[in-house]
Amino acid sequence: MLDTAAIRAKYAEERDKRIRAEGNAQYRELTGKFAHLKDDPYMPVIPRDAVTDHADFTFIGGGFAGLVVGAKLKEAGIQSVRIIDKAGDFGGNWYWNRYPGAQCDTASMIYLPLLEETGHMPSEKYAHAPEILEHSRRIARTFGLYENALFHTAVTSLTWDDAAGVWVVSTDRGDRFTTRHVGLGTGPLHVAKLPGIPGLERFKGHSFHTSRWDYDYTGGSPEGAPLSKLADKRVAIIGTGATAVQVVPHLSASAGKLYVCQRTPSSVDVRNNAPIDPEWFASIAKPGWQYEWLDNFAAWQTGMVMPEVDLVDDGWTDLAKMMRAKMAEIPADQRTPAAMFASFEDADHEKMEQIRARTDEVVADKETADKLKAWYRQLCKRPCFHDAYLQSFNNPNTVLLDTDGKGVEEITENGVVVGGIEYPVDCIVYASGFEVGTDYRRRCGFDVAGTGGRLLSEAWADGMRSKHGIHVHGFPNLFIVQPQQGANLISNVPHNIIDSAKTFARILSHMQAEGLTRVEVTAEAEADWLKLLDSGPGPMLGSVDCTPGYYNNEGKGWEEAGAGLGRGYPWGAVAYFAYIEGWRSDGRFDGLAFA
Repeated sequence: MLDTAAIRAKYAEERDKRIRAEGNAQYRELTGKFAHLKDDPYMPVIPRDAVTDHADFTFIGGGFAGLVVGAKLKEAGIQSVRIIDKAGDFGGNWYWNRYPGAQCDTASMIYLPLLEETGHMPSEKYAHAPEILEHSRRIARTFGLYENALFHTAVTSLTWDDAAGVWVVSTDRGDRFTTRHVGLGTGPLHVAKLPGIPGLERFKGHSFHTSRWDYDYTGGSPEGAPLSKLADKRVAIIGTGATAVQVVPHLSASAGKLYVCQRTPSSVDVRNNAPIDPEWFASIAKPGWQYEWLDNFAAWQTGMVMPEVDLVDDGWTDLAKMMRAKMAEIPADQRTPAAMFASFEDADHEKMEQIRARTDEVVADKETADKLKAWYRQLCKRPCFHDAYLQSFNNPNTVLLDTDGKGVEEITENGVVVGGIEYPVDCIVYASGFEVGTDYRRRCGFDVAGTGGRLLSEAWADGMRSKHGIHVHGFPNLFIVQPQQGANLISNVPHNIIDSAKTFARILSHMQAEGLTRVEVTAEAEADWLKLLDSGPGPMLGSVDCTPGYYNNEGKGWEEAGAGLGRGYPWGAVAYFAYIEGWRSDGRFDGLAFA
């Protein structure tokens, strides 16, 4: 029998160690000495003439959001689609993240979008980054998205011209063109950040961020070649989140000495990655197979009725099964929100005890194993799944520098300081993640000026406001792609993207057929949607009781950014997907005003 009170007390103790009053301000932007980390090391910038034409639909962001929206629009017969991205090609995060070991942590069969439409079979249950990047390019080729794309191009302003009924787009390449509709898919995890450690600029050795991996220095390649140039190098990696969990095994296998600097350990469960058998894939790849898999996974996460079979069968659905089993024990007339949360908490405690026990089983040194144990609920931070990370700490060259929640104290000319001890290193790898919750303009590099010149940052000054997470009053013909205020299915973000793209395509097809040129959500419909979101129990993620991280705005919660920010449909993602399919299929598009 688990001691729930003791576990709660331990969680609170560990959380309190890590709370910082400055919140997101503790991190550093890539400026000054580190500005070069924004550059593209993979493709040269190709000179071109400024663009001054017109496009029917312009999408900002060439990751999965832009690719899927572009594909669905092309399928709907909307051919004039332009995609803009700061990178040199399609791929979004998978263009930038080429660090060794990078792979998806949600199963490839549901993570890689448009598999059926492109005829691609993933090579393994959890595809690695090169395959994901190539699949992004495959989507672009299949749907002709390269034709009008603008790469190595950053939008500098986006302004609605009410008289002409178009958006005016300006970029850092001198472009100034108009577009009837605009989509935003800039993503929450694309602007790299650095830890705010004193002395960051003083280090005289080599350093880089994982999103700009320096293979010239380390040797190796994104395809998995050994990091051959590190054999005589002392390396420190700062950060132990999802990226570091994938990187550490490769550094451990190659570096002369590896110091893993840890403020908060990740929960690391079994991954069990394996190749996908072509014969098995051929047997299941019938028309509509991927949408069946998507719905099946979502049902295990948030559905009210469980499928008979768990198609994905991984760590995500394992936790869901435990939660469902606990909730099923509650008598129907006693299933209050408090009782449901208590059963969820019990299941989570059991799962985390299993994960902590696995650490003891895998890591030989007991002191190191204890420091690698995650003391928080599994969904307080991004759950990790890996079969080589914990094992790396059994290698004699790999040392865990646990900071007991404080972080690295200082960086000197020669190395890192932890616990008052300087550890000389030749190279520092920053696995410090990306900006979340910072100012919208800072992350995107531009603001959006809607009707009457009102800025999106002003409209959202008291928190995000939308209908379906897609439409914002005062910003006609603007569509946003992201999970919040819609399905909010964080365990598989591409499912949200695919569904939003279907909505875009249906609306624009309706407008094209009816000769309509303008669409905007009404103020009343937007307010009603936010009221509906607030009527639910609130998000499962982002609790201020959790250890700080990007899920809960570094421990501050999201109240300061508006009550509806982290919320999704009150009855869960599966219910939302059913609702929105009915909404876009009945032809009324309730809440939208057309002209």
